[in-house]
Amino acid sequence: MGACTISKIVHEVCLVIWEEFVHDFMPVPTKQLWEKVAKDYYNRWGFPNCIGSLDGKHCQIKCPKNSGSSYFNYLKYFSLVLQGVADAYKKFLTVEVGARGKQSDGGTFASSALLHLMDSNSLNVPPEKNLPGTNIKVPHVLIGDEAYPLKPYLMRPFPSRTLTPAKERFNDNLSRARKCIECTFGILRAKWRLLGKEIEVSSKKAVIIIKCMCLLHNIVREKDGDTDLDYCNVMLDTHNNYWENENLNQRARGTNALQRAKEVRDAFVDYFLNNAS
Repeated sequence: MGACTISKIVHEVCLVIWEEFVHDFMPVPTKQLWEKVAKDYYNRWGFPNCIGSLDGKHCQIKCPKNSGSSYFNYLKYFSLVLQGVADAYKKFLTVEVGARGKQSDGGTFASSALLHLMDSNSLNVPPEKNLPGTNIKVPHVLIGDEAYPLKPYLMRPFPSRTLTPAKERFNDNLSRARKCIECTFGILRAKWRLLGKEIEVSSKKAVIIIKCMCLLHNIVREKDGDTDLDYCNVMLDTHNNYWENENLNQRARGTNALQRAKEVRDAFVDYFLNNAS
């Protein structure tokens, strides 16, 4: 078979896999699912009211026709951005693929459906809840790195130049829980080696291939759990950068955070200082 025929078959198979299994292995989150995720993050990683860790990764593609430099990232290749939210067991809760490689993580998030749904309270997120052992109510939150904006529903670390011991402790707790998404991406790339090289199809076909790999990742995690060989390799080899730490050189610069977002983060700071073990 020719390359065009194979490409067509792969595309059609990926579409069928996505349509057949997405509702079972990456469903639209319900209130009950978010509550379970928050419970798991607290029990496994000590971060209360957390409904997922967020990050983005570049997936290399061939240069789309007539695209100029919009897909060309600072790593000097053409890419689509995969934005994912992971649960405490390193499965994807949501994925979005299609942002052009020139965008930063913060820029990708700013134009994403996830931001729109969270801003409009349209994603079935449970209401505010007391932090454990306190009478202080805070929202359920996503956690991200310094590329992301501080919002009432999205916590990011404090800048290193402003750290106090209490803020440093908050950063440490956030970083530990946020490793879930980094490990999720690491397992994904270790298993699906296509993500380590150029995906030689159109950008439109690459989108469904990448989404399908994320869905298959969830299926394997559901079936094999921590016995999956690629999971074991990533967990054991913590020094191997399965997916280059590509975002450090291009961070979205922070703007003035909402006062409520600052209050929420300060509440977490106090919690980790006074209540966490």
